[in-house]
Amino acid sequence: MKRILIVDGDMAVRAQIGRYARLEGYDVAEASDGYTAVALFRQSTFDFVILAVMLPELDGFSVCQTIRSFSQVPILILSERGDEADRIRGLELGADDYVVKPFSPRELMLRISAIMKRGPLLDSMRQRSIEQDGIYIDLIARRVMVDGNQVSLTPKEFDVLALLAANPDVVVSRKKILDTVWGGDLPEDTRTLDTHIKQVRRAITPYSDRIVTLRGVGYRFEKNNG
Repeated sequence: MKRILIVDGDMAVRAQIGRYARLEGYDVAEASDGYTAVALFRQSTFDFVILAVMLPELDGFSVCQTIRSFSQVPILILSERGDEADRIRGLELGADDYVVKPFSPRELMLRISAIMKRGPLLDSMRQRSIEQDGIYIDLIARRVMVDGNQVSLTPKEFDVLALLAANPDVVVSRKKILDTVWGGDLPEDTRTLDTHIKQVRRAITPYSDRIVTLRGVGYRFEKNNG
């Protein structure tokens, strides 16, 4: 049985999510503050974390950052604030999704199911890091360094880069990328992938040309310009 940790300072919110999660067959644990959430997570094994931003003692962003420093468990952030800056901050810290309160419990369950269905990218990778020329990818901390400087990538952009760099000089099809990173929820002709590739190339400058496009087929990460 999959285990979910629900972290929210509001007992009613925890109860509502917990009720729907149990109906979906999940085992549920709860925490009302950030420090308790981190302690519970270190003591037990969880398959998913639902994490509110506004928490007593330690806020949700800090909890997310702490958990992400040693685990790739899927994290969905709940927040009263829907402004772009907060959403970007949560995603940059490694959250897999960001939902604004008030929310539909049924939609929340669907989002959880979709994230868990695609599974963490690292399940298909055994190494802890990837280094290609001046690009260093820390698969555990989910950080990317270019010539010694950390660059900012969204979780999906990170996953795309990691997948390509883990298979150097191999053509990775569009379908493979979409299935691995998006769980096959997007059609092969979607422009979403192209947009993410563009952002990844921009982030890894001056090594942008390492990612080669094979039109209609997929992408290849080249070890060098030769």
